[in-house]
Amino acid sequence: MANHDGFSIAHRRYIPHSEAHYGGNLVDGAWALAAFGDVATEICIHTDGDEGLFASYSDVQFKAPIQAGDMVETVGTISRTGRRSRTIDFELRIVCRSDSAGSTSAATVLDPPIVATTATGVVVVP
Repeated sequence: MANHDGFSIAHRRYIPHSEAHYGGNLVDGAWALAAFGDVATEICIHTDGDEGLFASYSDVQFKAPIQAGDMVETVGTISRTGRRSRTIDFELRIVCRSDSAGSTSAATVLDPPIVATTATGVVVVP
């Protein structure tokens, strides 16, 4: 069994306004969990040649609002490699934000990024 601890994958994605679910262009927190699932799938493909199956989430924390117009980076890092399971630490960061005070297409690069959502997940692979 290969130890994959420390292996990491990052995805970046623009959140279109069609994803706004609440007033103020807020995006549902479940959007972040779906993004974590996509990162976990790619991690499993790289490390095990299989998409794997999500078994659980723990310690999900919604730390800052995600808004339509945000550019986010979702990172997953394997923190523990078991015989058939992988524990993955996730973080979703807002790296750019739409600037509603400017023109309709203005945006700002956030330095440092805003950490919006964190979680730990366990996936199972064959």
